Amino acid sequence: MNTFAKPAAVVLGLAGLVAPAVGVAAPAARPEVFVDVKDLLPDVVLDVRYAGSRNFVGAPVDGYGAARCLLTRPAAEALAGVARDAQARGLKLKLFDCYRPARAVAHFARWAADLSDTRTKATYYPDLDKGQLFALGYIAARSGHSRGSTLDLTMVEAETGAELDMGTPFDLFSTLSWPDSDAVTAEQKANRRLLARLMAEHRFKPFAQEWWHFTLADEPFPATYFDFPIE
Repeated sequence: MNTFAKPAAVVLGLAGLVAPAVGVAAPAARPEVFVDVKDLLPDVVLDVRYAGSRNFVGAPVDGYGAARCLLTRPAAEALAGVARDAQARGLKLKLFDCYRPARAVAHFARWAADLSDTRTKATYYPDLDKGQLFALGYIAARSGHSRGSTLDLTMVEAETGAELDMGTPFDLFSTLSWPDSDAVTAEQKANRRLLARLMAEHRFKPFAQEWWHFTLADEPFPATYFDFPIE
């Protein structure tokens, strides 16, 4: 999912386009500042949904040629601190998405504009009409993920691999996914707060509509949207 769309982004999204504004990087090889998270954190668990079909599009997403998580080095190094703190609590990090090519965001926009394709509705947006996804900001013409310092994650028990109960699955388009939702249990809210606290202690900012989504506060590319493929 993405941050709330501005009106112009909604129009671009409905047209299946990505805004070609200043700061959007042209497709190219991966810049050296981007690193594979697994190289720094070999114990991290990967569940890169957009490289397969288990996602709201229901198919592999453009730009995801491999199930890898790439981040800028500052973001990856900050995440290493989160992983250490989690490990001290008997937990590991599980990553769903990191850097996201701009072409993948365009794929999301095309999917959202195709109102005839509702194959994944029951799992990802059961209480919404697909036509609402742009207006409500769940799909936008740009994503902070394309800047390389945003990621989606949860935590799992180190011994069993079981995910902590966060109240909703990843990528559920619903107010239930909002970090401060009062519709989840006290335990689920406590788990969300633990994740948010560990991330905040290492300079990651939360997103008010998704408990799993965080961005490095001092991200190195705040206005650049990259489009190199993940290979």
